[in-house]
Amino acid sequence: MLSRKAKYALKATLMLAREHGQGPVLISEIAQKEKIPKKFLELILLDLKNHGILQSKKGKGGGYFLGKSPESITFGAVVRIMDGPLALIPCVSLTAYRKCDDCIDEKTCGIWLIMQEVRDNTARVLDGTTIRDVLNRLDRKSPKAKEPGDFLL
Repeated sequence: MLSRKAKYALKATLMLAREHGQGPVLISEIAQKEKIPKKFLELILLDLKNHGILQSKKGKGGGYFLGKSPESITFGAVVRIMDGPLALIPCVSLTAYRKCDDCIDEKTCGIWLIMQEVRDNTARVLDGTTIRDVLNRLDRKSPKAKEPGDFLL
Protein backbone atom coordinates (compact mmCIF):
# COMPACT_ATOMS: atom_id res chain seq x y z
CA MET A 1 0.00 0.00 0.00
CA LEU A 2 1.19 3.49 -0.79
CA SER A 3 2.04 5.34 2.42
CA ARG A 4 0.47 8.66 3.27
CA LYS A 5 4.00 10.13 3.10
CA ALA A 6 4.42 8.97 -0.53
CA LYS A 7 0.94 10.17 -1.47
CA TYR A 8 1.63 13.61 -0.03
CA ALA A 9 5.02 13.71 -1.76
CA LEU A 10 3.34 12.98 -5.10
CA LYS A 11 0.64 15.60 -4.46
CA ALA A 12 3.23 18.25 -3.56
CA THR A 13 5.40 17.36 -6.56
CA LEU A 14 2.40 17.59 -8.89
CA MET A 15 1.46 20.98 -7.46
CA LEU A 16 5.01 22.27 -7.85
CA ALA A 17 5.07 20.94 -11.41
CA ARG A 18 1.96 23.02 -12.17
CA GLU A 19 3.89 26.03 -10.87
CA HIS A 20 7.13 25.04 -12.66
CA GLY A 21 9.00 28.07 -13.96
CA GLN A 22 6.95 30.54 -11.93
CA GLY A 23 9.24 30.69 -8.90
CA PRO A 24 9.31 29.12 -5.46
CA VAL A 25 6.16 28.17 -3.58
CA LEU A 26 5.84 28.54 0.19
CA ILE A 27 5.39 25.41 2.28
CA SER A 28 2.29 26.95 3.85
CA GLU A 29 0.74 27.43 0.40
CA ILE A 30 1.41 23.83 -0.61
CA ALA A 31 0.08 22.55 2.72
CA GLN A 32 -3.09 24.63 2.48
CA LYS A 33 -3.88 23.89 -1.17
CA GLU A 34 -3.13 20.17 -0.94
CA LYS A 35 -4.52 19.69 2.58
CA ILE A 36 -1.25 18.29 3.94
CA PRO A 37 -0.20 18.88 7.56
CA LYS A 38 2.54 21.52 7.40
CA LYS A 39 5.04 19.86 9.78
CA PHE A 40 4.72 16.54 7.94
CA LEU A 41 5.08 18.33 4.62
CA GLU A 42 8.30 20.01 5.77
CA LEU A 43 9.91 16.59 6.31
CA ILE A 44 8.64 15.31 2.97
CA LEU A 45 9.92 18.31 1.03
CA LEU A 46 13.30 18.06 2.74
CA ASP A 47 13.58 14.38 1.69
CA LEU A 48 12.68 15.30 -1.89
CA LYS A 49 15.22 18.12 -1.82
CA ASN A 50 17.96 15.83 -0.47
CA HIS A 51 17.32 13.48 -3.41
CA GLY A 52 17.43 16.27 -6.02
CA ILE A 53 13.73 16.23 -6.90
CA LEU A 54 13.21 19.68 -5.38
CA GLN A 55 15.27 22.77 -4.64
CA SER A 56 14.58 25.57 -2.23
CA LYS A 57 15.27 29.25 -1.91
CA LYS A 58 15.52 31.02 1.44
CA GLY A 59 14.37 34.50 2.31
CA LYS A 60 11.88 36.82 0.70
CA GLY A 61 10.36 35.20 -2.36
CA GLY A 62 11.63 31.85 -1.14
CA GLY A 63 10.07 28.43 -1.02
CA TYR A 64 10.31 25.15 -2.88
CA PHE A 65 10.42 24.45 -6.60
CA LEU A 66 11.25 21.51 -8.85
CA GLY A 67 14.92 20.65 -9.07
CA LYS A 68 14.33 18.74 -12.31
CA SER A 69 11.92 19.09 -15.17
CA PRO A 70 8.49 17.45 -14.74
CA GLU A 71 9.42 15.19 -17.69
CA SER A 72 12.35 13.71 -15.79
CA ILE A 73 10.64 12.97 -12.46
CA THR A 74 8.89 9.61 -12.34
CA PHE A 75 6.27 8.44 -9.91
CA GLY A 76 8.58 5.50 -9.18
CA ALA A 77 11.42 7.77 -8.08
CA VAL A 78 9.19 9.68 -5.65
CA VAL A 79 7.63 6.51 -4.22
CA ARG A 80 11.04 4.88 -3.69
CA ILE A 81 12.36 8.00 -1.91
CA MET A 82 9.42 7.95 0.48
CA ASP A 83 8.62 4.25 0.85
CA GLY A 84 11.74 2.37 -0.24
CA PRO A 85 11.70 -0.59 -2.66
CA LEU A 86 8.58 -1.31 -4.69
CA ALA A 87 8.72 -5.06 -4.06
CA LEU A 88 6.16 -6.47 -1.63
CA ILE A 89 8.62 -9.09 -0.36
CA PRO A 90 12.41 -8.75 -0.06
CA CYS A 91 13.31 -11.79 -2.18
CA VAL A 92 12.04 -10.09 -5.37
CA SER A 93 13.51 -6.65 -4.70
CA LEU A 94 16.11 -5.36 -7.13
CA THR A 95 17.42 -2.75 -4.70
CA ALA A 96 16.97 -4.41 -1.29
CA TYR A 97 17.15 -8.14 -2.02
CA ARG A 98 17.13 -10.50 0.92
CA LYS A 99 16.46 -14.24 0.81
CA CYS A 100 13.43 -15.33 2.78
CA ASP A 101 14.38 -17.42 5.84
CA ASP A 102 11.67 -20.00 5.19
CA CYS A 103 12.27 -20.41 1.44
CA ILE A 104 13.78 -23.62 0.10
CA ASP A 105 14.18 -22.55 -3.55
CA GLU A 106 13.08 -19.16 -4.90
CA LYS A 107 12.86 -20.42 -8.50
CA THR A 108 10.21 -23.00 -7.54
CA CYS A 109 8.35 -20.78 -5.07
CA GLY A 110 4.88 -19.79 -6.26
CA ILE A 111 4.84 -16.73 -4.03
CA TRP A 112 8.18 -15.54 -5.46
CA LEU A 113 6.91 -16.11 -9.00
CA ILE A 114 3.81 -13.94 -8.60
CA MET A 115 5.44 -11.28 -6.41
CA GLN A 116 8.18 -10.84 -9.01
CA GLU A 117 5.50 -10.24 -11.63
CA VAL A 118 3.76 -7.74 -9.33
CA ARG A 119 7.07 -5.92 -8.77
CA ASP A 120 7.87 -5.84 -12.49
CA ASN A 121 4.46 -4.50 -13.46
CA THR A 122 4.39 -1.96 -10.64
CA ALA A 123 7.86 -0.71 -11.61
CA ARG A 124 6.86 -0.58 -15.29
CA VAL A 125 3.89 1.68 -14.54
CA LEU A 126 5.51 3.89 -11.90
CA ASP A 127 8.88 4.25 -13.64
CA GLY A 128 7.18 4.78 -16.99
CA THR A 129 4.97 7.59 -15.69
CA THR A 130 6.41 11.07 -15.25
CA ILE A 131 4.95 14.00 -13.39
CA ARG A 132 4.41 15.67 -16.80
CA ASP A 133 2.52 12.59 -18.05
CA VAL A 134 0.09 12.85 -15.13
CA LEU A 135 -0.44 16.58 -15.60
CA ASN A 136 -1.13 16.00 -19.31
CA ARG A 137 -3.59 13.23 -18.49
CA LEU A 138 -5.34 15.44 -15.96
CA ASP A 139 -5.53 18.31 -18.44
CA ARG A 140 -7.10 16.02 -21.06
CA LYS A 141 -9.52 14.55 -18.56
CA SER A 142 -10.59 17.85 -17.02
CA PRO A 143 -9.46 21.03 -18.77
CA LYS A 144 -10.73 23.01 -15.78
CA ALA A 145 -8.28 21.30 -13.35
CA LYS A 146 -5.74 24.10 -13.44
CA GLU A 147 -5.50 24.83 -9.73
CA PRO A 148 -3.29 22.44 -7.72
CA GLY A 149 -6.11 21.50 -5.34
CA ASP A 150 -8.40 20.63 -8.26
CA PHE A 151 -6.89 17.21 -8.78
CA LEU A 152 -6.70 14.27 -6.43
CA LEU A 153 -4.63 11.12 -6.45
